[in-house]
Amino acid sequence: MKSSNPVFSRWGAGRDDATAGTFPRHPVGATAGGPAAGDRSVNPYAPEAGTDARTAGAPTAITMDDVVVHTATTLGTVVLTAVLSWILLPVDEADIGRSYGLAVGAALVAFVVSMVQCFRRTPSPALILGYAAFEGVFLGVISSAASTYIAPGVVVQSVLGTFAVSAGVLIAYRMRWIRVTRRFAGFVAAAATGFLLLLAADLLLSAFGAGNGLGFRSGGLGVLFGLLGILLGAAFLALDFRRVEDAVAYGAPREEAWLAAFGLTTTLVWIYLEMLRVLTVLNGDD
Repeated sequence: MKSSNPVFSRWGAGRDDATAGTFPRHPVGATAGGPAAGDRSVNPYAPEAGTDARTAGAPTAITMDDVVVHTATTLGTVVLTAVLSWILLPVDEADIGRSYGLAVGAALVAFVVSMVQCFRRTPSPALILGYAAFEGVFLGVISSAASTYIAPGVVVQSVLGTFAVSAGVLIAYRMRWIRVTRRFAGFVAAAATGFLLLLAADLLLSAFGAGNGLGFRSGGLGVLFGLLGILLGAAFLALDFRRVEDAVAYGAPREEAWLAAFGLTTTLVWIYLEMLRVLTVLNGDD
């Protein structure tokens, strides 16, 4: 099964389970009841025939600890630059224009860097951490403005909400309440495409003088659109968890932990921004 998140798409190619919705639970290099560990037609990361599958790839195969450490590093970079931008880029009336300009520029750079990484054959820690740094600048300014002009506690609420959604998805995934299948991935991809098209239309209408655009930034419609964004982020998080699980089960190279960190970070940023959208709309309508 391929994830809709392009960061993880390379892991799924040619390595899906025979039945949609099943999960690999075999040691690295072997399939349950299938070919031996040395059969690389089944697992391209399998050790050579005649070697011990438990130790042959141990120094280079990805582990869950690798994913946790790299994700913590990437998210830590986002948080650090967000805090610094909050402190160093004021959003008072005299400086808000300059701060917004820098935030938009940082967001564009982060987008370009993320696209470069997505089309690379191998993960680049420099690109991934660069993306995290520029994304943090954008989040810091946006969060500071929301806290200053809409509701002082909205950022803390958004962070707690993001943690709550992430924990809920993780629990649901581990309990198998969420079945990540090809149909699930296809539905999420279609929903995300429609969501992004609506968001683009809203921005274009607003930019060309259509007032509030499609109305996704205020009122009940704004709250509904934000909640849909949070649900999509939760679905992407489930897909990311499946990618990480498959990568560990199939013995992907350790460097691919950077891709896991990249994918998880982009999804968590998505959820945070949509949570911030919902809470600012609710507080703005009070």
